[in-house]
Amino acid sequence: MSETRPESVVVLGAGVAGLCTALALAPTGRSITLLERDAPPPDGGADAVFEHWQRRGASQLRHSHAFLARLRKLIASEHPALLAALQEAGARDLRFADGLPDPLKAGYVPLPEDEEMAILVSRRTTLEMVIRRYVEQSPNVMIRSEVFVSGLLCERDAAGHLVARGYRLQDGEAVCGDLVVDAGGRSSPMIDWLTEAGGSVTETAEDCAILYYTRFYQLLPGQVEPPRGRHAPNGDLGYLKFGVFPADNGTFSITMAVPEVEEALRAAVVRPEIFEAICGRLPGLAPWTDTAKAAPVSKVYAMGDLKSRWREMVPAGEPAALNLFCVGDSLVRTNPLYGRGCSFAAIEAHALRDILAETADPTGRARAYSARARATLEPFYLDMCTQDRAAARRAAHGLDPDYRPPWRARLMRRFIEDGVGVAVRQDADLFRAAMRAFHMLDPPRAWLGRPATLIKIFGAMARGRKANAHLYPEKPGPDRWEMFAALGLPAGADLARLKAAA
Repeated sequence: MSETRPESVVVLGAGVAGLCTALALAPTGRSITLLERDAPPPDGGADAVFEHWQRRGASQLRHSHAFLARLRKLIASEHPALLAALQEAGARDLRFADGLPDPLKAGYVPLPEDEEMAILVSRRTTLEMVIRRYVEQSPNVMIRSEVFVSGLLCERDAAGHLVARGYRLQDGEAVCGDLVVDAGGRSSPMIDWLTEAGGSVTETAEDCAILYYTRFYQLLPGQVEPPRGRHAPNGDLGYLKFGVFPADNGTFSITMAVPEVEEALRAAVVRPEIFEAICGRLPGLAPWTDTAKAAPVSKVYAMGDLKSRWREMVPAGEPAALNLFCVGDSLVRTNPLYGRGCSFAAIEAHALRDILAETADPTGRARAYSARARATLEPFYLDMCTQDRAAARRAAHGLDPDYRPPWRARLMRRFIEDGVGVAVRQDADLFRAAMRAFHMLDPPRAWLGRPATLIKIFGAMARGRKANAHLYPEKPGPDRWEMFAALGLPAGADLARLKAAA
């Protein structure tokens, strides 16, 4: 690199991860080229883009999305003009106070730190449209749409290290850069390309053990969103997780996550009439899907092959390729149920920016980027995997009406339901700490290990269920057998299948 010429960057993908990379690096003066196989968003506003934009490379485009407080805070502090553009397009904040449990509302006293615990909600198509149009205003950013990348350009340096130089397009064109970024998402072929070139990458992966189903709705003229009351618009029934995601311009989505073992429900929920029937039997969802309140504006979108995956691009301290950096799902892939994918990508992109400023040494950059990702994101990733394994076990046991959990499981359930669940609905400070962890502002489980927290939790348990009756949340919906009977589904078929397989 010349001392007078800024580094050039070539990025595979112009989805959220690629756009976050451009957001982070454009202000540094580097020239940035994004290579995107899909067409750009069509002209028009948010509704036109939602209806017409086709993105084969983004299977999650029409699923529920939100920017957690960690990401919203980053945008507000570093890209305030972008935040204003998102809000002008209809994206909006859900504040900390909006999510308070009923028992906390009357005595709630706001603290200054509550202001940063806002979640930015919008349809994914609106988010991408606005961010893309924003970064394209930078004179040093170019997005090349409808180009097909067929390979990684790399070579060996004098010391024998593999060095990334750019990408080869399907038509043979070479697009080179001083820095090469893979933001190609969960299906990026980068690892295959590296393996062919002699690079070494390690990864750990496991199934999320769920499938994801989403439908979008539009509020009817003159209607407003239902108030948040006794019945939460999200919940976990074991055989089904569900949630409402408010969005932009009078729209919202409902997502249901069905465990892999629930094959009968998985096959049925994609049918609109079944999806609507389930919503009608969940007290937190029924007010939203009332035909006098809102109308569906999409089919039921399904997403499978959900895996958690962490790739180590610097195994044993040796970079797979110098000057190559992965951002987003090509580096760390997460369960979409937690809403952390966009936040992970933005954090990685801005960490990359900082590391590039700290050192010009290619090996040092690769090692520092890997270490920063581990230190910043791995606690949330590992906590997610632990929760997913527990949810998969619970779903499998839920198939058997005769299953009785062992005493350790019963004790842990009592700790969660009669201790943690009650304490956070009684104590605003505990609820605040739990939400800071949810929003990635604090480590995921640190608040639970504090002595003051444990005292409050065990104190709640000691009072007993009768004294705490007013602090328990409402039951989120019918049990499995009741729901299956109402839907006309065979409740015992999946258990029989598992026993036969065993």
